[in-house]
Amino acid sequence: MGKIRVEPLPYPEPKGLLKGKTVLITAAAGTGIGFSAAKRCAEEGARLFVSDVHERRLGEAVAKLNEVSAKPVGSKLCDVTKEDQVQALIAAAIAEMGHVDVLINNAGLGGSAPVVEMTDDQWFKVIDVTLTSVFRMTRAILPHMYARKSGAIVNNASVLGWRAQELQAHYAAAKAGVMAFTRCSAIEAAEQGVRINAVAPSIAMHEFLNKVTSSELLAELSAREAFGRPAETWEIANVMVFLACDLSSYMTGEILSVSSQRA
Repeated sequence: MGKIRVEPLPYPEPKGLLKGKTVLITAAAGTGIGFSAAKRCAEEGARLFVSDVHERRLGEAVAKLNEVSAKPVGSKLCDVTKEDQVQALIAAAIAEMGHVDVLINNAGLGGSAPVVEMTDDQWFKVIDVTLTSVFRMTRAILPHMYARKSGAIVNNASVLGWRAQELQAHYAAAKAGVMAFTRCSAIEAAEQGVRINAVAPSIAMHEFLNKVTSSELLAELSAREAFGRPAETWEIANVMVFLACDLSSYMTGEILSVSSQRA
């Protein structure tokens, strides 16, 4: 018996969940989860500062975000694998918004390769962008949040941090690292009033994923989902908003699987 596709609920109406908050988001350009997270944060009342490594796409994203944001959206190019650029991004966000209440670490890099053919460069590039960037950004923002005795960090992990999938050893290892880093850093940050959590999506459909993944694999992954479809990127962003806002005030070091299947 084929699985019935269950359509998503209507796009959410804003509820002011982040009213008065300032939010910094990495890898927010394009059509993926980062842009959807930025859009949902703006719709929920946050003031935004966004970054990406692609200049044209970042400019296009800012233009779209300004259509839904009550205040002008700040932005800065940033390669999250470069410490000097990470520091410059944090400084620019603080200078423009006064402070940063929420950091969403969205940057990540995928790819497919069997272990026996995977090069050192393939391995280290995925680890650097997907895992080490989370460390760099967190290390850079925590002194600011510690000084204010408040703040929330939301990391983007993946169900592959728990679940095995062929050709994904580097990406899965990086996302498992994001999960472990989230838990450990959260224990340290709790003493300073800062919360650190993560989402772990299964599959969220967007234009870039559709370009780099075969239609056969996308169909197979979608078929595994209980709803018979991939998530909309805004459905992942909704959970990021929850972890960023005060409704999750007693949650830290948690990894929320945003998935219609068992991880």
